[in-house]
Amino acid sequence: MWSSLRNRARALKSELVALYYAARDPRTPWYARLVMLVTLAYAASPIDLIPDFIPVLGYLDDLVLVPAGIALSIRLVPAEVLREARQRAATTPVSKRANWVVGTLILLLWLLALLGLGRYAWAWWHRPTAQ
Repeated sequence: MWSSLRNRARALKSELVALYYAARDPRTPWYARLVMLVTLAYAASPIDLIPDFIPVLGYLDDLVLVPAGIALSIRLVPAEVLREARQRAATTPVSKRANWVVGTLILLLWLLALLGLGRYAWAWWHRPTAQ
């Protein structure tokens, strides 16, 4: 059982690296890159749609949404690009610099989301009231 889980985890890691290389390929459509970015941001983010402390449902969103996002990303990438990206993932590890770049992008995405939410909240609380 543990070896099966370990093999699945390795396969998932390999697919994520392949998707990283596919996202950098100019032949990959913009909408596939967007799905990859949202999936990666959700997977790496400490903020969940359903908090993990809620029994069963807290982990269920991670077990459903992240694999669904990865599967959708794989379907959206052209077959030739994905094949080349998988070959590259098998032979070339991702550099540490790339990890920092992706981490920075995720952080910026969350900051933009928080700024947008803050702006919306500010406008809502400071709206004119009818008298």
